Parts: sequence; structure tokens; C-alpha cells
Amino acid sequence: MQIQISENKRELKEHGNYSFPLMISQERLSLYDRNAFSWHWHPEIELTLILDGEISYQVNESSYLLKAGDGLFCSSNMLHMGRSISNHDCRYLSVTFHPRLLYGYKSSLLETKYVTSVLESPSLASLPLSPEVPWQSRLLTILRRMHELGQSHEDAWELEVVSLLYQFWLTLFRCADLGSPSPASRQNLERLQTILLFIQEHYAQKLTLGEIADCVSLSKSECCRFFRSKMNQPLFDYILQYRIEQSLPLLRDTDASITETALACGFSSPSYYTKVFRKYMGCSPRSYREAHPD
Repeated sequence: MQIQISENKRELKEHGNYSFPLMISQERLSLYDRNAFSWHWHPEIELTLILDGEISYQVNESSYLLKAGDGLFCSSNMLHMGRSISNHDCRYLSVTFHPRLLYGYKSSLLETKYVTSVLESPSLASLPLSPEVPWQSRLLTILRRMHELGQSHEDAWELEVVSLLYQFWLTLFRCADLGSPSPASRQNLERLQTILLFIQEHYAQKLTLGEIADCVSLSKSECCRFFRSKMNQPLFDYILQYRIEQSLPLLRDTDASITETALACGFSSPSYYTKVFRKYMGCSPRSYREAHPD
């Protein structure tokens, strides 16, 4: 499977509902194609606790190697993705909630004084949580208790979860470095988002480095350097990977031929598509289709 996203990479999955906008779930990387979940964002805040294994987790331009016992705070509306280390599985807890669960209603004192200051902090787009840091260890303990509640749904568990969220937020607000806004950091994030959106909109066509560089007003060499520094992979490796990801639903859910699938996802020929597919998926497109019947 893969995360379902809209045209601008927003995740389509609901995280809870309007009456209680929170979801506690246990996830495994092995459930995703290529042992990785794709780049996406959502307005909800996401808290992660690694239960078993390791994960390479990226939020915007920041990369983290998280192991069992570690955690991660990912702020609202941040691009993020995760992939396995050496194809080993990783089991992790995800607590995803809308900020309004903390502040109640727009322009409340809780929102303006305590929530917005964290969500707009450039240094808190994401924050790795280590059991070796005392105040972060307290946050991880809170996540473990949320894990228990998510599994048991014991009496009044929703109230306890909200109480734990307030404890989490108070500790984060008091102990984390909120920093000050950085225009350069915001510009870099906007550039990265523009490049990713351009690729998503045009992946089915022939893409040139010049076109991508022009969309963010950079030279070709600077565009390549910028993308690699933020994404930890070459630009055209990402494009190939994205095209392969977009081809998977066509193989699973349609009767399109391998040639039609290749051309629909921006590959110049079915032979090149098959070569790249083998590199990323470890099998041929035909074998993948046979292993994933409708």
C-alpha cells in the first residue's frame, strides 16, 4: 500500500473526526511499498514513538535516524516521509491530532499564547526525542502511556489522552528552544515545496533540469545542489522513484498494459521502466502485478 495524497501532497486519510480529532495507531514500514511511506503533509501534529527496529525519517530538509525507544515531534503542515534501514522492518506508534484539540476555539488565549508560538517556531518544525535527555524522556513516557490507552480504550480514555497531550505540550513549551523566525529557512521550505509540487504535476511528461530550476528561479547546478542538500538524494533519482510510486496503483488496480503504464508515468520506454522498477522494487512490473491481483 501507499499513503493516499491529494495533488498538493496533503494526506487524504482522516485522523480521528471533527468531534475528536485524534488518532492513535500502530504502524509498520513493511506495510508500505518499498518499506517506505511517501512525502506528504497534513494539518495535524504527529508524534511518533519507535517500538521496534529503525527508521530513516525526514521532515522538510531535516533527516533523522530513529531507533527503538526514540521519538519525534512533527509540527503541523510539514512535509515528511520515512523509509527502512537496509530493508529491515520498523514498528512505531503514531499519535496524530489537530491543534484545536489543545486550544479549543480560534483566537483563544491558549492558541495565541501557547500553540501558535510552537507551530510557527522554525526550530520546531520537527524535534527528535531521546530517552537520554530528561525532559524528552518525560515526553516519551507520555507517548508510551498513550500507546497503552490506544490499545485498551479503557474507561474515559479520551479524557486521559487529552490530559496527556496537555502535559506533553506544557513540557515542550517550557523546555524546547522556540527560536526566532528565519526568512531564509522559510524561503528554502517554499522552494522545496515548489519543486516537489512541480514534479508531481509534471511527472508524466518529459522533465528537464532547466524547467525545474526555472520554477524556483535557480541555476541548474544550484537547483541540483539545493535539492540534494534538502532531500539527501539526487533530483532525478527522486523523480524516478516518484514515477515508480505512481505506477504501482496502475499495476494493481487497472488493466493498463506495462507499456501504457510506463508511458503514463513519464518513462520513455517499457524496457527502461522495467529496469528502473527492478532497481527500486526488486522485481519486474509483471511480477509485481501478479503478486497484487485486484
